[in-house]
Amino acid sequence: MAFSPWDFFVDFGLAAVLLIIGTILRAKVKFIQKLFLPASIIAGFLGLLLGPNGLNFLPFSNQISTYPAILIAFIFGSIPLTANAVSWKKIKGRIGSMWAYSQNSMVLMWGAGLLFAMLFINPFWDQLHAGFGLILAAGFVGGHGTAAAVGDMFSKHGWEEATSLAMTSATVGVLAAILIGVLFIKIGSKKGYTSYLTDFKDLPNELRTGLIPPPKRQSIKMDTVSPISVDPFVLHFALVIFIAMGGYYLSKWGEALFPQATIPVFSLAFIVGLLVKKILISTNSDQYINGHVVSRISGSATDFLVAFGIASISISVVLDYITPLVILLSFGLIIAFMFFAVISKKYFPDYWFERGIFNWGWTTGTVAMGIALLRIVDPHSESKTLDDYGLAYIPIAPVEVLLVTFGPLLVIQSQSYLFVAVTLLASAFIFWISYKNNWIKKKATTKQ
Repeated sequence: MAFSPWDFFVDFGLAAVLLIIGTILRAKVKFIQKLFLPASIIAGFLGLLLGPNGLNFLPFSNQISTYPAILIAFIFGSIPLTANAVSWKKIKGRIGSMWAYSQNSMVLMWGAGLLFAMLFINPFWDQLHAGFGLILAAGFVGGHGTAAAVGDMFSKHGWEEATSLAMTSATVGVLAAILIGVLFIKIGSKKGYTSYLTDFKDLPNELRTGLIPPPKRQSIKMDTVSPISVDPFVLHFALVIFIAMGGYYLSKWGEALFPQATIPVFSLAFIVGLLVKKILISTNSDQYINGHVVSRISGSATDFLVAFGIASISISVVLDYITPLVILLSFGLIIAFMFFAVISKKYFPDYWFERGIFNWGWTTGTVAMGIALLRIVDPHSESKTLDDYGLAYIPIAPVEVLLVTFGPLLVIQSQSYLFVAVTLLASAFIFWISYKNNWIKKKATTKQ
């Protein structure tokens, strides 16, 4: 049967129901609260169990695997609208160590992951695609959004299993971020590594249930325009859709001009977002765009993306690749652990645990997972970890887009070693800059 708008409506309606169920389960079931699983992850697993790849009870269409590739354009297109302008001088002086630490963990996950697979996995499994090693970073430092983008790029060039593998990598990463991260926090609080958490049992109830009581809620002023003209939320949503659509049409235009060099929609949406932000600033219209509202739109797209991404995983494909996939993801966990337990102490002698656990969360799962773990050990943001990362991400974001875009493209063009060389050289350069600017410290200074 042909796909219709009503099929689209039913798909998102079912995903919405699963997200509501996930929220209720998180709020009411003690076991799930102990795992700190987000509602979107719970919804995804329910969709996988009850959907077409499981018991086939829920009437999802055969298009649910395509939604993540669309939603990621919303997410990347929103990034420029939420970023604040900052000078490199300020970055170098205040949060250079956070930039170097975070950037290096990302770059190494991409380059070292591909190199590890090329040397120790691909030679022993002949059926593996040359880009198998990129599945690690696509899922871990990228999350389900990047997994959708990378999987879609490889699928268009004949490796259809890539999407299921990348989504599996992202799902394992999120589970590792939360489950292992919470274990680290329990151990760290007992050993006195945490600066603000004395006992894991002292966590506020809203972190366990996910429900914020009225006295602790924060209001967001979103009425930047009068509802008489247009609803403020509609204005922001329309802008995000416009940016994502611009990325789509640019991608189609590029395919027409250069059929062999397909540029993903999300990358071009990021560029369109930059142009739109520049226009808004030059016309003094940026004052009518609320970054918090755009973030909520991006976050909403992420929740649906995760739910659809997990629900669309092909279990048979994962089982076919299970052994090399376990080896690859284990290698990624080792990299993330080294940054958390060893390298973070060199970069952040004052708050190494708080900043390290945040990095663990986002290098294995997503930034949201990093924030969740950080709120457990630093509920009042006294370590300034999130503030520094927010500034550091401004120069990190373009690098992430380049890695996600050109990593798969270079592999497809049989230039895997070129990509590995560039990433490893970039990592070495970042370490050199860190030593030169004294971002890697030998002992703790005064608490911030």
